[in-house]
Amino acid sequence: MQLLFEFLPLILFLAAFYLKDIYFAVAVLMVAMPIGFAIKYYRTRTVDKMYLWSTVFLLVAGTATLYFRNPKFLYWKPTVFYWVVGAVFLASTWVGDRPLVRRFFDMTGELPTSNLPAESWRRLNLVWVLFFAAMGLINIYVAYTFSEAVWANFKVFGLLGLTLIFMLAQGMWLFSRLDANAPGEEES
Repeated sequence: MQLLFEFLPLILFLAAFYLKDIYFAVAVLMVAMPIGFAIKYYRTRTVDKMYLWSTVFLLVAGTATLYFRNPKFLYWKPTVFYWVVGAVFLASTWVGDRPLVRRFFDMTGELPTSNLPAESWRRLNLVWVLFFAAMGLINIYVAYTFSEAVWANFKVFGLLGLTLIFMLAQGMWLFSRLDANAPGEEES
């Protein structure tokens, strides 16, 4: 159900794009994202910071897109968002006692994150930084190389698909490492 609140605005964006044009799609997305955020907050009573900042970035880029009648502002929104998130992950290497990726997995409360050495967490954090940098580059490459329709589909399905694949790969790697480093088990 939670994934629905994050994915539904994108589906509405794509439907509005095919129904009319990019400007109508932006307006629909600018309404759907804050509503989705509010519903998510109402249900969980917690602020999903990634969703919040994505919504803020969208409102800024969407307003510029509509005001200037130029979709390039919208094209750059995912890229700038990914790069800012990557920069925050990178900065977390030096700020605080744990890199952001470890804090992210610590929030679940279900993983024995202390079983993984600090150096492994720093490396994993760097992998996330590189992922966000690459996602920003891929988005802007698609936006400027292919048609607007291809980019709209890529924004909805491609970026989400790549993120899901990355998260699954990270999860599998992390579970294998946490399992291998569990206390009381011999390392091979």
